[in-house]
Amino acid sequence: MVKLRVQALHVHPVKSVAGTAPDEVAVEPWGLSGDRRWAVVDAEGAVITQRQQPRLALARARPLGGGGFEVSAPGMADLTVEVPGRGPLEPVMLFGKKIETVPAARAAADWFSAYLGVPAHLVHLDDPAVRRPVDPQYALPGETVSLADGYPLLITTLASLDALNALIAQGGHPEEGPLPMNRFRPNVVVSGAEAWAEDGWERLAIGDAVFRGARECGRCIVTTTDQTTALRGKEPLQTLARHRRIGKSLAFGRQLVPVRLGTLRVGDEVRVLA
Repeated sequence: MVKLRVQALHVHPVKSVAGTAPDEVAVEPWGLSGDRRWAVVDAEGAVITQRQQPRLALARARPLGGGGFEVSAPGMADLTVEVPGRGPLEPVMLFGKKIETVPAARAAADWFSAYLGVPAHLVHLDDPAVRRPVDPQYALPGETVSLADGYPLLITTLASLDALNALIAQGGHPEEGPLPMNRFRPNVVVSGAEAWAEDGWERLAIGDAVFRGARECGRCIVTTTDQTTALRGKEPLQTLARHRRIGKSLAFGRQLVPVRLGTLRVGDEVRVLA
């Protein structure tokens, strides 16, 4: 019997910006260490993502010690961003809900404003333990999340991507496939599973960490954005709408919440417990 293994890990320090693929990373209650603790915000205080600014895909954030990061992008000088000190909190809006954050230094605002061509600044989620609960419809008491869309981790499988690409090849826009996994911006990518097996994962162990499967991951327009060019197409949403509609979601991947903390490593066995 083929064992399930962690094929890749991904950490995105800044929401909607490209990140890194470490060989190992610690699991915190609100997600992988350093994942999506920063976000770009517009002049009205709303978080900017690739939904509004596809060019964010072409920027890349590399984690540094202490929670900071170095950001690079085409045509821009690299910038080092440090975690801001204690100061006044700034409320920002993410999916219609207010979250208290801490503004980063002015240099970060200038950098992202120049890169995106619109007024923007950067904020840091200083304390996920108290700032943002998981959607109560799918959460257990006390569960919290970083600035990820809604849940601490997203897990996907290579077999499901292969199955999706096969469906795209048979559909209305075969010229757009095959799609790479980075379209879906997962935290954990698993090999050895059957296609769509993750739909049924209610509880699983990876290394010494344990997770519960909260729900399927409903996909949005970001998945149609080529992460190397920032250009948009029709896929995978058209194919997901035909073949992977679960309730109101166009589903690919599964949302996870940590139950027991630990460290994840590439090559770890993934054990489905329920």
